[in-house]
Amino acid sequence: MATRRDAVPSAPHAADIHDVIRVHGARVNNLRDVSIEIPKRRLTVFTGVSGSGKTSLVFNTIAAESQRLINETYSAFVQGFMPTPARPEVDVLDGLTTAIIVDQQKLGADPRSTVGTATDANAMLRILFSRLGKPHIGPPGAYAFNVPSVRASGAITVERGAKKAVKATFNRTGGMCTRCEGRGTVSDIDLTQLYDDSKSLAEGAFTIPGWKSDSFWTVRVYAESGLLDPHKPIREFTEKETHDFLYREPVKVKVEGVNLTYEGLIPKIQKSFLSKDKEALQPHIRAFVERAVTFTTCPECDGTRLSEGARSSKIKRISIADACAMQTSDLAAWVRGLDEPSVAPLLTALRQTLDSFVEIGLGYLALDRPTGTLSGGEAQRVKMIRHLGSSLTDVTYVFDEPTAGLHPHDIQRMNRLLLRLRDKGNTVLVVEHKPETIAIADHVVDLGPGAGTAGGTVCFEGTVGGLRAGDTVTGRHFDDRATLKDTPRKPTGALEIRGADANNLRDVDVDIPLGVLTVITGVAGSGKSSLIHGSVSGLDGVVSIDQGAIRGSRRSNPATYTGLLDPIRKAFAKANDVKPALFSANSEGACPGCNGVGVVYTDLAMMAGVATVCEECEGKRFLASVLEYRLGGRDISEVLAMPVTEAEEFFGSGEAHTPAAHRILDRLADVGLGYLSLGQPLTTLSGGERQRLKLATHMGEKGGVYVLDEPTTGLHLADIEQLLGLLDRLVDSGKSVIVIEHHQAVMAHADWIVDLGPGAGHDGGRLVFEGTPDALVADRSTLTGEHLAAYVGA
Repeated sequence: MATRRDAVPSAPHAADIHDVIRVHGARVNNLRDVSIEIPKRRLTVFTGVSGSGKTSLVFNTIAAESQRLINETYSAFVQGFMPTPARPEVDVLDGLTTAIIVDQQKLGADPRSTVGTATDANAMLRILFSRLGKPHIGPPGAYAFNVPSVRASGAITVERGAKKAVKATFNRTGGMCTRCEGRGTVSDIDLTQLYDDSKSLAEGAFTIPGWKSDSFWTVRVYAESGLLDPHKPIREFTEKETHDFLYREPVKVKVEGVNLTYEGLIPKIQKSFLSKDKEALQPHIRAFVERAVTFTTCPECDGTRLSEGARSSKIKRISIADACAMQTSDLAAWVRGLDEPSVAPLLTALRQTLDSFVEIGLGYLALDRPTGTLSGGEAQRVKMIRHLGSSLTDVTYVFDEPTAGLHPHDIQRMNRLLLRLRDKGNTVLVVEHKPETIAIADHVVDLGPGAGTAGGTVCFEGTVGGLRAGDTVTGRHFDDRATLKDTPRKPTGALEIRGADANNLRDVDVDIPLGVLTVITGVAGSGKSSLIHGSVSGLDGVVSIDQGAIRGSRRSNPATYTGLLDPIRKAFAKANDVKPALFSANSEGACPGCNGVGVVYTDLAMMAGVATVCEECEGKRFLASVLEYRLGGRDISEVLAMPVTEAEEFFGSGEAHTPAAHRILDRLADVGLGYLSLGQPLTTLSGGERQRLKLATHMGEKGGVYVLDEPTTGLHLADIEQLLGLLDRLVDSGKSVIVIEHHQAVMAHADWIVDLGPGAGHDGGRLVFEGTPDALVADRSTLTGEHLAAYVGA
């Protein structure tokens, strides 16, 4: 029998030395030759002030290159259907693993997209009901509100031997409600908002945004179709003309030799405006839709989106519509009560998905909740659901502020999930500002020292203890704690809310004090947004600043978004006695070589496109002749390259003195965006910068009450102090400020707190406390009170 000898310890295996992700010479956006080593199979948190380069390093460099390399493993044919990002500007990227990105981008806002469709829970429920539902109505598609029923019959030719025409019929049973087409709501259009019936089409009767008199596709197709008299006032149309004008089925017409499709105004409006989610529309279009269209619950399906057949099929007296309307925590309990061996694998998978909702703190959501109504934090956690039960290991999970929108109570739960992903052998990279999450990191990378051009370098790399002891902005502010006010302000009045019952609210009666800083708080899903947006935001004199993302292309910048470019263009035009349109890179002043973008894009099909600086304007975006015009010794491209603080001084006095521009620049400096250049594309701004840009824009609106929805999202610990100062200035100027917030620093700084709860969903919706912050700390009867007391050290 052979004897075993202990082998002499050998050198490490070659495969075991790749235990770090190595980045060398990263120069994406504002990164300045950043070189770091990130340990694998550890939790690494990236910190730094908003705009310091965290997203540029983690998402735009590491995660982007990982995804690009994975895409390259597919055939050229498949790559042609995929996005083709260019390789990030970096010298070396070693040790990358497959990256799974869980960001804060809102989920698609299509009207037929729900929490159930986004997480595949609906797909599993449809299969379950098609197998167990009584009466049986058909395959899974028969329970889908996105699938219409189809019936067809006719002759088909079967090519088998001699060709033979045979009669055939085709049926497909879908679950879509025929009245609302699976949307759950029906619309009633106010015709007086679409046109002025005292005018003729030739006189410009249409009052629809964007419908210009010279447009082929809108106004002219009606005026020159030959079906209507363009010179007759609309109110004098005959019955046939009125029907053709409003309801005519699509028909081909010729306008100046061009074939166009004419259809009635009502179906055209429904297709162009109402088929999109209202929240996804541009502000002026959304205002028009809210003015012109009344949305009511579909009377045929009662808002369930489903046909009568789909609603009639039940399992244990529950239909698929009932199941989707339940809180996921209740639905999980119902699914656990089903015991059917024939669908055992399906029930197991469905239970895991629904339990993940509860585990991640979204047990209060229902599967029929439209995805467009989710906050950024809720959307991110919905995306996390599919990864919680995953058996994959040795992958890199990348998170963008996973604690956004979470109550301190829920942050502890999120921390446990991040650690669980790490303990399965994964690399977890988190961009985060909350000290509670930074504290659990194995490794910390602090970027800065400032934002924009003042950032982009690694200020610290090491342990949490080292960060605390270090002399970086994050280290100095890590243990900052706001203190409770000794003497809260006295209210000047009250906004009475009576019987609020939107969503999960239980007939809430509350008086919101005016003339002070009021914070509405409570765990995620307790009813905060339902209370304020449902009862306060729509009132006259209320300026509401929600969490909706700023939308903008690479042509949009802080100057165009805030309206700052208008007074600047007028000042240039007046000083040089020319047209204002010359000083817009999106209008007459645009360089013809790059159409005012500054770079020329070359599409290389399945390979990454190439952007080269325009040779004609050298990236300045304007015609050479336009750059000869000056204001205060600067041309328009030099003004747009200025940071806000420099522009504030430039337009504040001297030859370039422009009060309208100076007011907007003052607001941008007030929210801490003094370092941003006026012409920086919106696509390059971080989440926190976009949030503050939105805040600065809305501060210019006239109103006595300001409603802010989680203004600390994306803000660094050092920026919180500046935000509190801004809120104080608003209140001291005579405004009433209502803030929906989870951050304890804002709660501690409040004059009055309204706490909802005690839990989420049907466990919430009640008023559990109203009073001053010190009374809440002393009371400690709610989750918020406990965490605020711990925060202020009471």
